[in-house]
Amino acid sequence: MLKKSCKLRVISAYLKQMKIDGKEFGSIFLAPMAGVSEVGFRHACKMAGADLTFTEMVSSKALMYESQKTKDLLITSELEDVKAVQLFGHEPEVMASACMREELQKFDLIDINFGCPAPKIVNNGDGSALLKDLKLLEQIVGKCAKATNKPISCKFRLGYGANDNIAVQVAKICENAGAKMLTVHGRTRAQMYSGQVDLESIAKVKASVKIPVVGNGDIINYESYLNMLKTGVDAVMIGRGALGDPNIFNRLKKQPETDLFELVKQHILELSKHYNDRYINVTMRKHLLWYVGGIKNATEIKQQIATSDNIQQSLKLVEQLLKNK
Repeated sequence: MLKKSCKLRVISAYLKQMKIDGKEFGSIFLAPMAGVSEVGFRHACKMAGADLTFTEMVSSKALMYESQKTKDLLITSELEDVKAVQLFGHEPEVMASACMREELQKFDLIDINFGCPAPKIVNNGDGSALLKDLKLLEQIVGKCAKATNKPISCKFRLGYGANDNIAVQVAKICENAGAKMLTVHGRTRAQMYSGQVDLESIAKVKASVKIPVVGNGDIINYESYLNMLKTGVDAVMIGRGALGDPNIFNRLKKQPETDLFELVKQHILELSKHYNDRYINVTMRKHLLWYVGGIKNATEIKQQIATSDNIQQSLKLVEQLLKNK
């Protein structure tokens, strides 16, 4: 259990602003989520109070190969006044070259992914696979930090295997190599998203370094938010807790909630500025189902949304559900 003496620290952590390289911003972030954190969802979360948003994971190698699909992941919303890009890869020179790309200059922060547990990422030596090769991890951070004047941050898990816990060691390596901020997901790669987040380990990371530390994992309501703040972290990152519920940011800040249907409409509108109808239809299916996920006795309508190829028709169905909620 975390010490009760942390209660006073909770209040100050809630009030303070983050500051990296002279830029100030709030302390509740939207996590980078593959296939989820596209520009429309980030736009909706900004409307609902997110302070810092991260792109989906961007392949450093694909970026160097001039992949248009990869470049599309870098599209940002005009609401993203403070924004971060997340890169993944395992080749230090390629990662460093990606950091110097013109497309990344609009971002305030470049984040390096050492935490993704997905098999297709890990099997290629990327993401949390790098927790098995700390020398390579150190080289990546060091070369990226030297390659750009943008602040480098690192997101990682506690370790690779079920019983591994090398988070403090990883944190110190990243800090010494030039990272300006760390995000810790309090699980190992082997755990994936099962079990409870390890708050004690996040607290140990915070106590071991001088740079800002962001806590990530299982923040779904105000109670879990306060529990994370008791670790002493400088900020929190919301991932799955925001799916279908951008207003989680407003609630954690004790602000009035934004109308959910308005957020859905703005999500779609933002996508329509950048993508074709096919992309919007495919992308929005899962989001729309998340938006109406908690509504009971709506199986038939949800099935219609899941199979619809007409985004306007789907929007009307969502409106119907939300208004009768």
